[in-house]
This record gives sequence, C-alpha cells and structure tokens, in this order.
Amino acid sequence: MAAPTRTPESVRRDLTTALAACVAEKGYASTTIADIVALARVSKRTFYEHFTTKEECLTALYEHVCDRLMLIIRAAASGDQPWPQRISDGAAAYLGALETMPAFTRTMLIEVQAAGHRAFRLRQLTLQRFAGTLVDLVEVGRLSDPDLRPLSQAQALAIVGGINELLLHAIDPYTGSAGADVEGRFAALHTDVVRLISAVLNHRG
Repeated sequence: MAAPTRTPESVRRDLTTALAACVAEKGYASTTIADIVALARVSKRTFYEHFTTKEECLTALYEHVCDRLMLIIRAAASGDQPWPQRISDGAAAYLGALETMPAFTRTMLIEVQAAGHRAFRLRQLTLQRFAGTLVDLVEVGRLSDPDLRPLSQAQALAIVGGINELLLHAIDPYTGSAGADVEGRFAALHTDVVRLISAVLNHRG
C-alpha cells in the first residue's frame, strides 16, 4: 500500500515540529536546516518551498503554539463558574498544556530569545496578545460580577510578564532535552500563578 500523500499543511507542520525537537535537543543556534529536514523526512528544497530561513520556521512554530495556548486559556476561563474558579481553571489549563508539549515549551520560552530581532519582536507582540486575552476575560467576568474592576493592558502585561518569569525559573535547570523531568514543574506553579493574578485584580488603585 502506498504511503498517503502529505499535504502542504502537514509538511509545514512536520517541519515546525522537527524544528522544535531539534532545538530541544541541541539548542536553536546549533540546529541546522539539514537537521530539520532529516527529522521531517523531506528535502531541503521542500523546506525552502515553505520557509526562507530557519528563523521564519521558528516564528511559524511560535505563532502556532501561542495561538493554541490562547484558545486553551479562553476556553477554560470562559465558563459560568465564579470568577476565582475561572482564574484557577484558566491557569490550570495553560500550565497543563505547557507540560504536554515540553519541546515546544522550551522553544517558546527560551530559544526564541536567541533567534534574532524578528523573533524577539514577535515574542514581545505575543506577550501583549496574552495580556489582551486576560483583559478580555476580565471584561467577560465583569458581566456577571459588577464588583470586578477593569484590568488595563499595562496591568495585564505585568501579570503576563510575571508568569513568564515563573516559567523561565521552572525550566532553567534544563540545558538540553526537555524530557520527562519537566513533568510537574509547571503544574506546581498553579497556586503562585493564581495568587499573582488575584493579587492584581483585588488590589488595584
């Protein structure tokens, strides 16, 4: 039986997945396009049909993972539960998702910072998008909780930055493969993340 034909979308996904695996094993700087195509089982010509550079492949991966995470947060924190439970559910869903994809997580948190100006700028814009997601969720929460005050974009960005630092601290011991030892490290941050968000929401001037 002939192998199924790979669609352009599946090839692109395979390339970004291969990049994440290579970066988790040897770091972004040491990863080559040859490494990526070997793992994705495509030619260099195929790589260049989808991406012009390794950095472009990385930014595609980063955007895809972050878009997925924002959808996960929105879905978990948009229920009918009281607002404190929505915070807890959203944080749990986000941290749980990070633990299910350790290779992507290391790339998203650490390696993207060494990938050039374009990737750095994308990271900054994405943190702002995460902050905007939090602002939107608070606005939805205010529909059922009139005592919940608006959250500014700057305040939300401070929360997002704080959570990002907690994640970086949790993953910092890893210098190579983001393997099984990652399990539990992000989930263990749940209480601190919830307290951080709650502290800003409950004590704003």
